[in-house]
Amino acid sequence: MKQSPVLCDGAMGTLLYAKGIFINRCYDELNLTQPELIRGVHREYLQAGAEIIETNTFGANAFRLGRHSLADRVRDINLAGAHIAREAAKSFDVWVAGSVGPLGIRIEPLGKTSFEEARTAFRDQIAALVEGGVDLLILETFGYLEELHQAMLAVRDVNPKIPVVAQVTIDEDANCLDGSTPETFTPRLADWGADVIGCNCSVGPVAMLDSIERIRALTSLPLAAQPNAGIPRSVEGRNIYLCSPEYMASYARKFAAAGVRLVGGCCGTTPDHIRVMKSALRVGEARARVNPSPAKSPAGPAAAPAVPIAERSRLGAKLAGGDFVTMVEIVPPKGTDIRKEVEGARFLKSVGVDAINIPDSPRASARMSNQALSLLIQQEVGIETILHYTCRDRNVLCIQSDLLGAAATGLRNLICITGDPPKMGNYPDATAVFDVDAIGLVNIVHNLNRGVDIGNNPLGQGTSFVIGVGANPGLPNMDEEIRRFEYKVEAGAEYAVTQPVFDLSLLENFLRRIEHCRIPVVAGIWPLVSVRNAEFMKNELRVSVPDSILERMSRAPTPEAAREEGIAIAREMVIAIREMTQGAQISAPQGRYGSAVDVLEALGTSRPASV
Repeated sequence: MKQSPVLCDGAMGTLLYAKGIFINRCYDELNLTQPELIRGVHREYLQAGAEIIETNTFGANAFRLGRHSLADRVRDINLAGAHIAREAAKSFDVWVAGSVGPLGIRIEPLGKTSFEEARTAFRDQIAALVEGGVDLLILETFGYLEELHQAMLAVRDVNPKIPVVAQVTIDEDANCLDGSTPETFTPRLADWGADVIGCNCSVGPVAMLDSIERIRALTSLPLAAQPNAGIPRSVEGRNIYLCSPEYMASYARKFAAAGVRLVGGCCGTTPDHIRVMKSALRVGEARARVNPSPAKSPAGPAAAPAVPIAERSRLGAKLAGGDFVTMVEIVPPKGTDIRKEVEGARFLKSVGVDAINIPDSPRASARMSNQALSLLIQQEVGIETILHYTCRDRNVLCIQSDLLGAAATGLRNLICITGDPPKMGNYPDATAVFDVDAIGLVNIVHNLNRGVDIGNNPLGQGTSFVIGVGANPGLPNMDEEIRRFEYKVEAGAEYAVTQPVFDLSLLENFLRRIEHCRIPVVAGIWPLVSVRNAEFMKNELRVSVPDSILERMSRAPTPEAAREEGIAIAREMVIAIREMTQGAQISAPQGRYGSAVDVLEALGTSRPASV
């Protein structure tokens, strides 16, 4: 590579699909069941002039293989992939690269899988490839830098001396999927020990060349470029890559002139493309040595410290001061008429409620945007709102855009929750997103408060959200609930709101178990309206409702008596939690805001005429 560019092969999946292998197959498993097919693809690229061939192991990690019930075959599949490529290459003077792709899952801070679990999965795959005799490793198509970091650490665990090509996938603005720019990811990859830095997949040659030129100015390391054969176009239900071999060859020369030392192709690239690219790279000017003086890598701007919680909102000031806070839930309407909700908020403000808690399409029902209702209530009533924000309906791009918009319009208080699955609601066929869960969402908000995006890129002034999370003291698997609560606090949670409390012993146990990571806890209080409501809470919402409560509700002779009994139970709960928590969040079943105030009277709240 110091002497001249080296030509890598093209797409494996493109050729396998063209040979009749359906996309629902596990392509990596073909190393075991159809080795001659894989060997034949390698030979086609070798005959076209490739100087490096990649093993058919892009997705051969435990997580991706697990989708095909092959998680226990990681070593077998990778070892076979390396042996097949090694055998195909033995009559050619070429190198064999072990292909390692992303895990196909979210890792912390945006997912449930820890760094160590990710590193272990990469280590298992890489160890088999090295055992199989690969000459180098190509870590490719990574959109999230921290996942690539774990893969690089795994390589060094297995063999610190094997060359590593670290390649990210980018968008048309040259940014990774996590928002990292070339100015961010280039120095990081260099610091982490990459031998070659580059880009692959995602975009065609034009956008990739723009990115390569920016990377070149930041490092003297060899560069790699393996673009797709253009952006795919759907033709009669198939994705077709339209860049001709000649067009790809013209950019192979431009890549070499820009300092790229490993040139190849990704999706849509065939042996025909590689053959013409090989000819282009033989041209004298493409072989000229390029030794630019790289600019000094700029140090990435450090994240700004977050604004103190007491200065972010009135709710934040009360939490910081140790005051007991009161919240009442107002559910958005199913239509556009918000008069009842606005009048309810005015009434609640008049009795001294601190904030209005607005859920996000609870139980996956289709309702007005709670963000819009939160803003309208703040503007028209002058009481702070607490925006529930769920991961169910939004990918990470939408989450970041939404939250920046919420901050710009003056919303300051959040409760970050994963969200109820659509199958619970009135549109069970709706698609859930769940790019991240509540833990990942808290990480995103925490970063925004520090003025950086999900890729740790600076955004300027940070947001000022008070970050809340949910908690359920009544879950049967309390060990898992505590573990997730610890993760939420570690990610940046600043207060928690519990599910409705009917069993004080469970709340007390929960509070004892979180003492080591205690943040202000606001207890959820639900005034039951009927025994059927109590049964629904217990059996369908996984809320612990003791039999004694069910018995009390069942003894009520009339609906009105049942509501009064539900209020009496809720008042008992409010009095009991007063000294052990830092607040109460009162629900208003069926939009009865007067019932919520009846409960709060147990705290000595005065009450004007009801609405």
